[in-house]
Order: sequence, then structure tokens, then C-alpha cells
Amino acid sequence: VQLQASGGGLVQPGGSLRLSCAVSGFTLDDYAIGWFRQAPGKEREGVSCLSRRVGNTYYANSVKGRFTISRDTAKNTVYLQMSSLQPEDTAVYYCARVNVCNYGGPYGVKNWGRGTLVTVSS
Repeated sequence: VQLQASGGGLVQPGGSLRLSCAVSGFTLDDYAIGWFRQAPGKEREGVSCLSRRVGNTYYANSVKGRFTISRDTAKNTVYLQMSSLQPEDTAVYYCARVNVCNYGGPYGVKNWGRGTLVTVSS
């Protein structure tokens, strides 16, 4: 099982980025995928997740309306489209295979991918 996050970088406030999480060793119909982030000096938090099969989504209040999670099952890839980025969105972003994605967020991490750094700064 592997998860590879990519797409991070430096962006100005108000800008956009799209993160990708390419997975292998399992299918997106079998497991939910969560996006997490960890800012310097802070705990890792669940930002968004996408449930398996039905495709239900969750967004943390801090990103609701600005971030959109989606998937391409043919490519076994999950995306996190981030817009209206602010300096407080600066963090290392991780994708993970999780057991559950519900109204409370992603739970039960089974595998972490390597993080990708997002820096929002002018």
C-alpha cells in the first residue's frame, strides 16, 4: 500500500493549489481517503475526507467553502482543490487511507502518505 501526495508549493494569499494523492495497493472503492495537515507547532488535524463508494465528503470548518475533495477512480487518485488560501493554511499536508469518513471527519488511519508542503505567503 502506498499513498503519494504532491502538488504543494508556495502561493500568495488568495491563490489556489490542487493537491493530488495517488494511491496503490488498494482501490478507492474499498477505503476512504483523508487529507490532514500539520502546521508548525500544532497538532495534525483532519481537513477533509472522502468516503468509499458513496462518495460522502467532510470538511473542517476552517476550510469549508474553500476546499473541495474529489477523486478519479480510473487514476486511483484523490484531489484536494484549495482556493482562497490564507497564511493560516500553511502546513504540511498528508493524505491517508482511513477506515471511516463521516460527519466528524476522517478516523482510523491505516496508512500515511508522505506530506507535501503548502506555504501561503506574500
